[in-house]
Amino acid sequence: MRVAVAADERVGIAEEIVEELRRRGHEPIPHGALSETERDDWAWASEAAARDVAQGRSEQAIVCCWTGTGASIAANKVPGVRAALCGDAQTAAGARRWNDANVLALSLRATSEAELGEILDAWFESRPSSDTDDRANVTHLSEIESAE
Repeated sequence: MRVAVAADERVGIAEEIVEELRRRGHEPIPHGALSETERDDWAWASEAAARDVAQGRSEQAIVCCWTGTGASIAANKVPGVRAALCGDAQTAAGARRWNDANVLALSLRATSEAELGEILDAWFESRPSSDTDDRANVTHLSEIESAE
């Protein structure tokens, strides 16, 4: 699977994410500080990764900044993106299952390498729910986007 990865600096788990994705057989697409040619600020880096998802260049993305909050906000501005800030495996599993999240947002400061492994396990092992109410909620997100 192609996974866009964005970080605004090479600290904490930033480089470990790319390595871990490769170990799992995924193809990371680096953005921001992980790329030699792109602006590394969190808003620009996260937007680039989110646009990869929205435009079909990647199936999913992982966006990071110091807290993960700014990266999540920036990614969610891109139509068709459902970014979830996850600090633990249970939240990651729920975001995939109930919210059909396609972008994982992480904190470079608060996420340990051990937690990263658990979060990625939950993220990649979980599938979107087929429950009618869950699908209706995800569909309504698109309706909210287009209402503007």
